[in-house]
Amino acid sequence: MVKQIIFKKIKFNNFNYGQFDKLITKKGLFVFPAGPALASIQRLDQYYNSLKKSDFVFFDSGLFVLLLGIFKNIKVNKFSGYRFLSLFFNYLKKNKNQSIFCIDPNLKFSKSNRLYLKKLGLKKINNYIAPKYKTTKLIDKKLLRLIFKNKPVFILINIGGGVQEILGLYLKNNLKFSSTILCTGGAISFFTKDQAPINDFIDKFYLGWLIRLIFNPLIFFKRYFFGLKLIPMVIFSKIKIIK
Repeated sequence: MVKQIIFKKIKFNNFNYGQFDKLITKKGLFVFPAGPALASIQRLDQYYNSLKKSDFVFFDSGLFVLLLGIFKNIKVNKFSGYRFLSLFFNYLKKNKNQSIFCIDPNLKFSKSNRLYLKKLGLKKINNYIAPKYKTTKLIDKKLLRLIFKNKPVFILINIGGGVQEILGLYLKNNLKFSSTILCTGGAISFFTKDQAPINDFIDKFYLGWLIRLIFNPLIFFKRYFFGLKLIPMVIFSKIKIIK
């Protein structure tokens, strides 16, 4: 069974859902790169660097998983940010004493995220509304001070892909204690209903892209069209398999 693959110097971990209970106790930076984001690594150096330096990189992209199977005969488990959060929230329901620090894109989403986590029974919740970061030189000392003051078990970054991973690496490199940093982006909005409705069936059959496209075509058509660049990237790349 494939344990890990190395694609463009990024180490992807082939986890399955049954490993979640052990996985969630680990510390470090967890990232879930989508297909369009992976297609951008050749032009976005900071983002690319954050993926290479992450501790756990998941197979979030259904397109990437299909391309590996079709063109490289490599079978791996899709483990999306949606699926991860579904398991994570079930874990939190059973472990209500855990502390969580949310980094949110705006006030509306921050209120929704906080309310959802409270409904799970959590009491140790902190929220922070992220400023507009410059990815070429990302610095947020105020955020560092707040996180260090609260020392959360989990840091949940809910801002957009391509920025959240850079922020996650910044936190990993600058915090003076170990935490679990989850870069699941807008996936929490599937649960708070602030984003297109996605469920286990849609996620299982790789249809999340279609639902997003239907609900917000102006944004996602361009994004997914660009993501097709991932096809030749996979076809013409040498991929190392670790078993």
